[in-house]
Amino acid sequence: MKCEHCTRKECSKKTKTDDQENASVNVPSPAQENGEKGEFHKLADAKIFLSDCLACDSCVTEEEGVRVSQQNAKDFFRVLNLNKKCDTSKHKVLAVSVCPQSLPYFAAKFSLSVTDASRRLCGFLKSLGVHYVFDTTIAVDFSILESQKEFVRRYHQHSEEKPTLPMLTSACPGWVRYAERVLGHPITPHLCTARSPQQIMGSLVKDYFARRQNLSPDRIFHVIVAPCYDRKLEALREDFPTALHSSRGADCVLTSGEIVQIMEQSDFSVKDAAVDTLFGDLKEEEVRRHDGPSSDGYLAHIFRHAAKELFGEDVGEVTYRALRNKDFQEVTLERNGEVLLRFAAAYGFRNIQNVVLKLKKGKAPYHLVEVLACAGGCLNGRGQAQAEDGRADKALLRQMEGIYADIPVRPPETSAHVQALYQEWLGGADSPRAQEALHTAYQGPGHPTNSRDIKW
Repeated sequence: MKCEHCTRKECSKKTKTDDQENASVNVPSPAQENGEKGEFHKLADAKIFLSDCLACDSCVTEEEGVRVSQQNAKDFFRVLNLNKKCDTSKHKVLAVSVCPQSLPYFAAKFSLSVTDASRRLCGFLKSLGVHYVFDTTIAVDFSILESQKEFVRRYHQHSEEKPTLPMLTSACPGWVRYAERVLGHPITPHLCTARSPQQIMGSLVKDYFARRQNLSPDRIFHVIVAPCYDRKLEALREDFPTALHSSRGADCVLTSGEIVQIMEQSDFSVKDAAVDTLFGDLKEEEVRRHDGPSSDGYLAHIFRHAAKELFGEDVGEVTYRALRNKDFQEVTLERNGEVLLRFAAAYGFRNIQNVVLKLKKGKAPYHLVEVLACAGGCLNGRGQAQAEDGRADKALLRQMEGIYADIPVRPPETSAHVQALYQEWLGGADSPRAQEALHTAYQGPGHPTNSRDIKW
């Protein structure tokens, strides 16, 4: 049976059975291998289901599958336990970075405002032994700003002989993995080279924050809390350690659902705490988001920037027009009946395939496409808002969408911290160091051998 997400003519997918649905990759964690037991392990029995991953079997090697399965709560608690037992000189500094789309899930699950949910989560993690809890919004700022500049540059360089448009956003790791390992050329040259927020946050924590705290990057164990399982795959990208430091940016990725499961099984008394910042004793006072209905809003921010930069047009509210379905929408900038910019948002693999087919035929009418693997956007990531039958909990998702919409929007251009970091951390917005830290390159066409069959 061919996977609905696959564009290949041959596919090794099999019909999912109940046994397959309940099967998981049973790989012993380092803690199990060492016979290590601790007070936290009883909270970390959940296994990683590779069937929860959006990537098809062409995208994940057997070795990667094993490494993904080891990114679970037991690995997190292994470090917590070691910090309680070993010599203090060998302790790890635990830092947890929380994605913006995870907070509405915590707020909805515990019937709290998003600010109170953020403080409750921070307090809980610190009660476990985490030293710092960060918000990844500042990393999203960097990623969007770099994407804006790249789009304008591509627009000026575009020609029929050397097409650089449409630019395809690259913040979604499931989509990027699919593009690299399955689609290859001619799709990958259209991927925006700006690093994703997770990658940039890894560099911020392991490079900038580590130097401020006089720590070796290897002394920091950095955990990402994210709405989807594909972020676990993203943490395995081989090129991440080359961004300013030799240590991997994210040591472990846990989904929002995994964190909630730990919280629900815990009997710790929790005292709310303010979220930390990368700037010493300064705390985050208020939760902010970017201008996307269910994600980080690359389309809206790049659209406004391009309209102003290229055509001198100030755009207020961005108006989306649904095309095939609610996950395939279009935004246009028009003047005197002429379309100056045409952007699209394609969420979910069926819509992505429609864009890819048009692009391969040279008939893609868009200047930019915001691409997300999850239908419904990042809020609907498979790592959260899932009912017991594995499908999206629609009632909970609607509640999360309302919570997310009520979070105040802060344009990335207005962040004083980001502007200061461009200078203090990177030596200027256009410096070689900024290029290395904030941009990446993509793998060539083709995909690895020894791929495993991941059950859907």
